[in-house]
Order: sequence, then structure tokens, then C-alpha cells
Amino acid sequence: MGGRGVARRCGTHPGRGEAPRWTPAGPVLLPGSPGPAQLRRGGAGRGGAALGSRAAALRGGVAMLRALLRRWASYRYRFVPWIALHLRRKRRTIRYVPEKSKDKIISDEDVLETLLKIFQALFINDFSRQMDFFALLPEVKSKYLKLLTIQYKRSKTTGYNHQSQNIFNPEEVLFNTLGFSITRDRSSLISAGTGVFVTKGFVPKGAVVSMYPGTVYQKYEPIFFQSIGNPFIFRCIDGVLIDGNDKGISKAVYRSCSKRDQLGPFQMSDITWLTPAVLNPLAVGQYVNNCSHKKAANVCYQEFDVPEYFPVELKQYLPNITYSHDMPIPLRCVVLVALREIKQGEELFSNYYTIIN
Repeated sequence: MGGRGVARRCGTHPGRGEAPRWTPAGPVLLPGSPGPAQLRRGGAGRGGAALGSRAAALRGGVAMLRALLRRWASYRYRFVPWIALHLRRKRRTIRYVPEKSKDKIISDEDVLETLLKIFQALFINDFSRQMDFFALLPEVKSKYLKLLTIQYKRSKTTGYNHQSQNIFNPEEVLFNTLGFSITRDRSSLISAGTGVFVTKGFVPKGAVVSMYPGTVYQKYEPIFFQSIGNPFIFRCIDGVLIDGNDKGISKAVYRSCSKRDQLGPFQMSDITWLTPAVLNPLAVGQYVNNCSHKKAANVCYQEFDVPEYFPVELKQYLPNITYSHDMPIPLRCVVLVALREIKQGEELFSNYYTIIN
């Protein structure tokens, strides 16, 4: 577009002096006007170069403006004056809670029960890869051998072979355990990027449908450099932050903390959410998009502290890790709970804002 504009301008104003008059035989130059060679040099050399530099500057300015708008689109949600001005205009996209104690849709016991259920199913599906656990913790092996025996008896009529464990991918394990599966795909919202969809089955109201992965920071811990240009930072009610970015410095910090907390062969957290091959199929909650006036929220965030008695063999599926290892505090997780029944093919939408009176 810029090149064509320059060509048109050069053709209209080929050089200094009077413009040539065009005839079928060619241009007839008026007295005192420059010759054809001078016209070409003047138009392409002076006017063309000037117009080309202006077009390049214009393109650079447009690109810079677009970059600033993209940065503003992600930063404005942390700019308090903007939030205050838009609260009344965006009431449909804001979740209101009368008090802190009523923020949770389901009980912590229900959340724990769901996580244990899906994590145990994933563990059994990966049974052949858990030999390190079984060598050091024989009681864990006996526990899951009993579960395998029960599962084998239930599935005997379907031809299930308990000797071949890796026959299901994580999405299939999720569907077989909770009755639905989810995956990341292009969002149905324009310019929203990646979203999360229910690909199989349906999600009942009140079910845990996803988890928000990432490094957990207490409100006094440094997160400045990780937060620059980062739209994946989740703020809990008490000021705890979860960095769900799977790229850049955030990715490096999570990997480092995960290796720090590893106990011999025992992984204390899941790092596969940083890769395309996710081991915990619930750990895609950071890609759930904000609701809009046309797309109402069908899930909401709920904070959950992992209890101390959480089985050590199942911690390898927790997609969160604490930034500091000094203070013995419960690991904070954030789950997404269905506000209504969500059918196959629907995209998950949440409220990025929760206001507690």
C-alpha cells in the first residue's frame, strides 16, 4: 500500500517546475521544465526518497501504536483508576460476593475429593512408570495394587488388561474419571487467542473443571521482573499471587523451584503444563478467557490450600509450586468450578474480577 502510494505521488508530481502534459506520443515538455532524465532523478531521488521515508516512519508509528495498545490491553486490568471507571459499565463481567466466607462455590472437601480421584486415576494409568515410588514406599504399591485389582474386576467384561497401563492419554483418563474432557484451542472470541473447551461429555454444575497452574508468591515476595508484560498473574483474596505464564522468566522460575523441591525420585509438582504434552489435563486454567457481554461466565475461580496429609505420590500432579521454601505454609491452588452445566463444545469463560463487599 505504501509503495503504490509513493508511485502515484511520483507520477503526479514528477519533479520541480511545471508538470508535463501527456499525449499519445508521449509527454510534451513545456519550456523551462526539466528533461526526462532530470524528471526521473528528481522524482525517484528526492520526492520518492522523502515519500518512502515518510511511509516507513508511518508504518513504524502504526506498529508502535499497536504494540502499546496490546500492552495496555493486558496492563489496564491492574490499573486501579481504569478499573474504578469501568466497574459500572462492566457489571455483567464482574462477579460480586457479599463477603469473603461466601466466595467458595463448593467446599474444600469436595475439591480435595475431586483432585484425589483424578490424580489416583492418572497414577494408576502411569502405574508402570512409578517403580521408584514402589521401591522406596512399598505400602504405596500394595495400596494401588488393590485399586488395580478392583478396577480389573470391574473392567473384565470389556477386555481391559491390567498389564498394559499406558493405553489412555490424560484427556481420556479425565473423561473416564469425571465424565468430561477439556483442551486448549482457538477461542470463539475475536482476538482472544487461546481458550479452553469441553471436548467430550459434559461438566455438571459445581464440578471442578480446571486448575490454575503456576508459581505461588506470597505478597511480600519479589515478582516485579516476572510481571513485566505478563497477563497470566492471578491475585488471590489475601494477596497471594500465582504466575501462570508458561514462557520466559516465569517458566524458568517454575522449573527451578520444582527441581529445588524434588525429593530424590519424587516429584513434588507437575512441570508438564509448561509443555504441549500436559500430564495433568486440568492444568490449563490460565487459558480460560474472561467473559463478555455476549458470553456469560460459566466457571469461577476458587482458592484451595493443599492439606499436609495430601498423598506424597500424588503431588507429582499438582501444577503449583511455592516460590520460597523457607516457611512451612500450605500450597495454594486455584481451581475453576462450574457455575452451571457445561455441554460438549462449549468454551469456558470466567470472571476476571471478583468484588467482595
